[in-house]
Amino acid sequence: MRKTLYIVTMVLGMFGFSSCSDYLDKESDTELDLKMVFEDKTRTEGWLANVYSGIPDPYLGYLRYEGWEILGDDMTPSERYRQFDWKVIPFILGEWTTNSSWDGNFWANFPQRIREANIFIQNVHALNEQGITPTEVEYMKAECRFMKAYYYALLANTYGGIPFAPDEITPSNFNLSDLMIGQAPYDQVIDWCDKELQAASKILPAKYTEARKYGRATSVMCLAVRARMLLYAASPLVNGNTDYANYKNDKGENIISQTYDASKWRKAADACKELITVAEAAGYKLYEVKMSDGKIDPFMSYQDMMFKRFDEGNTEILFARPGGCDYSEYEKLATPLRSSGNGGLGVTQSLVDAFSMENGLPITDPASNYKEEGFSDADEQRDNTDWASICNGGSITRKGTYNMYCHREPRFYICVNFNNGYFNQEDRVYNMFRGNGTETDNNGTHDAPQNGYFAKKKICYKDNVKQGSYQYRPGILYRLGEAYLNYAEALNECDPGNEEILTYLNKIRERAGVRQYTTGNTDDNYIHVNLNNQSEMRNLIHAERRVELNCEGLRYDDLRRWKEAEKVLTGPFYGMNAYGRDAASFYKRTVYQTRVYKKAFYWFPIHQSEIDKNTKLKQAPYWN
Repeated sequence: MRKTLYIVTMVLGMFGFSSCSDYLDKESDTELDLKMVFEDKTRTEGWLANVYSGIPDPYLGYLRYEGWEILGDDMTPSERYRQFDWKVIPFILGEWTTNSSWDGNFWANFPQRIREANIFIQNVHALNEQGITPTEVEYMKAECRFMKAYYYALLANTYGGIPFAPDEITPSNFNLSDLMIGQAPYDQVIDWCDKELQAASKILPAKYTEARKYGRATSVMCLAVRARMLLYAASPLVNGNTDYANYKNDKGENIISQTYDASKWRKAADACKELITVAEAAGYKLYEVKMSDGKIDPFMSYQDMMFKRFDEGNTEILFARPGGCDYSEYEKLATPLRSSGNGGLGVTQSLVDAFSMENGLPITDPASNYKEEGFSDADEQRDNTDWASICNGGSITRKGTYNMYCHREPRFYICVNFNNGYFNQEDRVYNMFRGNGTETDNNGTHDAPQNGYFAKKKICYKDNVKQGSYQYRPGILYRLGEAYLNYAEALNECDPGNEEILTYLNKIRERAGVRQYTTGNTDDNYIHVNLNNQSEMRNLIHAERRVELNCEGLRYDDLRRWKEAEKVLTGPFYGMNAYGRDAASFYKRTVYQTRVYKKAFYWFPIHQSEIDKNTKLKQAPYWN
């Protein structure tokens, strides 16, 4: 009997990505004899491409399907999008049960990819006459090991306890009882992923020179996934969290460790530093755009970092999905209806408030000069950027702009579209006042800003939704800027007072064009901090992550792992008054949504249908 694999339809009871490159564009056939696959280069590469196909889309995927952006407190889509089957929107309102469906559905999707990786590892071999050399085979196998660890890390991070049989290949004639296994302790999964990622990193190159291989796993990708994974594993949610004392598997083992282990922070710090060292040695660095005088342009640097390709000099990218990213639909959601967009994607007031002032101080600091009343009496210009003339109609803000939005740090203007801000696509300013659809960007429907703001980060100023013109860009999943902040955080937890905490925080702030931190005196270039005060530094690091990494799919996991989600994601969410028809009524902090976040929500529930099928599974804590 021939050994036949049902690649698409085979779903493991234990639980379309396409690339711009020729290599990862290949698709595997639906039903093939194994020999037919692995004796043919095209089909072999197609099979491997399918292993990669579970990588999430950090544009529309993170927003609508996985929902990381909605679950956090950076972005806010129209609540009425739920009528179009945005499944995550009810979750933030507390309407989340063990019978809720989720489009991300890692529980079903990732085991399929893991199984395909195992089959590939067992069957791939050199095809010298077709151009697959023994060295290429070694790389391909290491890629599959990387992808398995990546998927397992995402599964553990999402569900907590997961069934874990990393090298199993379920035969086509399996018995259902063979699949009924319980969950492994979280740390067991993480330890296995750690070893696999390290092993794969020792085989794979740090980067590829051939354009057709862009997107394939590298040693730097392995180390990036490992560093973030270990940072999460050291964090309060899973490091000695006694809230989960009764969360045990079918063998009676604690799924989440009940003993705090300080060495996990040291391990995370070491992993982050190894990533930085290896990446920088291979030529990776923060993306910077320089002015004619050689100084960093903070506006253009932060903006173009999200759009430029690796081969255009954006070597900040450590791991990206090179194709299959739906940035066109993403941009439509943040484009006004009267400009051919869908116009319902904004950012929260809490994100607006998170950005510092131009002088680098938070708006809560009396010395920051923040104002929340009145309007500017002149256009604002700055001499440290070309962004205003290239992207923003000649000024940073215009005369008559609400003072809340004036004299803020550069990253603010790259991430937030506010009333009277410039709309490059149509060479005009935004009008967020309530009115009819021909005169305003807020017609009061679901296709309008719900709280007075449009999202802006990752929205390319060169694109034109009305004309259907979009600039290609990779979907960045990991970048060096995050690695610096990960290292600073882990180091502060295991070695408070270490000077490298400031070194790596300041690398981020220097590129962002805000005053750096110092243990010396505050002056025009530096802000004094107490490096030896671990709590103070923790707050500064968390605040820097909120701003630097906003709208990149990381905020929700940060709030979860710090055990802050119950506090931050419950209660009233504010914006401007979207019902206001003039300045007097619009510029008021107004509750536009009340969210509910329960203790159970820290982990995605296993769907009740899976629990019913496999009696060895234990539901995530507090869901029952």
